[in-house]
Amino acid sequence: MRVAAVIAVLVAAPAFAQEPVGCDKFKWPLDRERAMLAIAAPARGDIKDPLAAAYKLALTPDAKLPMPPTRAPKPGTNAGFVNAAALPKAGTYRVTVSEAGWIDVFQDGHAVKSDAFSGVTGCAGIRKSVKFEINAAPFVVEISGVPANSISFVITPD
Repeated sequence: MRVAAVIAVLVAAPAFAQEPVGCDKFKWPLDRERAMLAIAAPARGDIKDPLAAAYKLALTPDAKLPMPPTRAPKPGTNAGFVNAAALPKAGTYRVTVSEAGWIDVFQDGHAVKSDAFSGVTGCAGIRKSVKFEINAAPFVVEISGVPANSISFVITPD
């Protein structure tokens, strides 16, 4: 009996690792973020108003990130970062991206721990959203492990 249970878990394990498919499968509503990502403006230099728009970030394989990513990127992927001005108040904010990639937020030289994430496949223009508790101080958004040479992202209050 135990052997059958172990085999059933091992066979089902890959299914648990797969992300849901479809725009309606995110854990929280992201219609606003999806619309903003569709009209992302190029990120040029520091972002003075992080909540004003979605931004398209150019990525390179040899990006000089200010801090090492909290997860090692796969070989052959790209990365980039932006320095963002302080948000109006401390709180939970979402960083939502258009493509697969790893999102880190750093503040005062330390990684900001994520509170939750939601990712799906099969939803054009949006792939993943991660919640962070960000203080009302400047911060850095790093995106790594991206197969593409650019990615769009948006920061929104939760």
